[in-house]
Amino acid sequence: MRILRWLAGIVLALVLIAGGAVVYVLNDMPDPRQFSMLFQRGGPVLQPGIRVTFLGVSTLLIDDGETAIMTDGFFTRPGGREVFLGKVEPDRAIIAKSLQRAGVARLAAVIPVHSHYDHAMDAPEVARLTGALLVGSESTANIGRGWGLPESQIKLAADGDTLRFGRFRVRFIAGRHAPTPFTGGEIRQPLTPPARASAYLEGTSYALLIDHGERTLLVNASAGFVPGMLRGRRADVVFLGVGTLGRPSQDYLARYWDETVAMTGARRIVPIHWDNFFLPLDQPLEPVPRHLGGFDVVMAFLRQRSQAAGIDLKLMEAWTTTDPFADLPPARAAQGEGR
Repeated sequence: MRILRWLAGIVLALVLIAGGAVVYVLNDMPDPRQFSMLFQRGGPVLQPGIRVTFLGVSTLLIDDGETAIMTDGFFTRPGGREVFLGKVEPDRAIIAKSLQRAGVARLAAVIPVHSHYDHAMDAPEVARLTGALLVGSESTANIGRGWGLPESQIKLAADGDTLRFGRFRVRFIAGRHAPTPFTGGEIRQPLTPPARASAYLEGTSYALLIDHGERTLLVNASAGFVPGMLRGRRADVVFLGVGTLGRPSQDYLARYWDETVAMTGARRIVPIHWDNFFLPLDQPLEPVPRHLGGFDVVMAFLRQRSQAAGIDLKLMEAWTTTDPFADLPPARAAQGEGR
């Protein structure tokens, strides 16, 4: 009995230590005020023009006044307990309230950039409420099927496909997720929530090249790349996923910059997927905890590189709407041109 009590004490101590470590990791966050001068505060949008509203993580509402499309559509943002210890599912009330706050009644398409829960989980409900097509990989389609979305509202996209929505032309370029323990895997049958967050496997990660007239923006939210995937492509503005990028090596960051920003001749960078998505969207955004994302490390790298190259670097708060092409610096040569 004495040995059992001793072993039970050791187990309890280990649980307490592990719990304390988790609490520390999830609460050790960089201070976003050190980057306050980079935040866009929103402003008038010239007509005709494109408006982009940042809605946390890598959810972007892109609207030209006639047609609106959305990346991801993630609003539920379950807490760490549900994500790591329980199951997750879309919260219909939060999704409806968020769409109403963003002024969204109709969408032409909702496009998850890959099929992890923090990108694709809510997208079928967004499609249901707005009449949008759910567009993405077979994994994303199986999330839609598990939610009961009809096949008529599901559109598969393959590498190299170009889809038109009003005056928007969206090119799907198969990319790669940043290296994490959750990278990879396919959802091979309809996924019905509630489900473990780990059941939302990556599927295909897409970089989205979105043309509108003479303007082009790139959404690369998965923080990864396939070498040369953007060679010969240009983008005025890059919405650049930075989640977890403080953890890989500086060499990875340098190659990521070369393959996304330098390769496209970008004139402005807007980091996305930088916020702590365990917290609700009706609170001010906070960076991902330092030990999970390394936001301060990434931002220091981006500031140094953008200043050296004469590229504008901006951050957006949630619910902020801007014209992404306003007051752009002069055009630069793309690294991949002529190769």
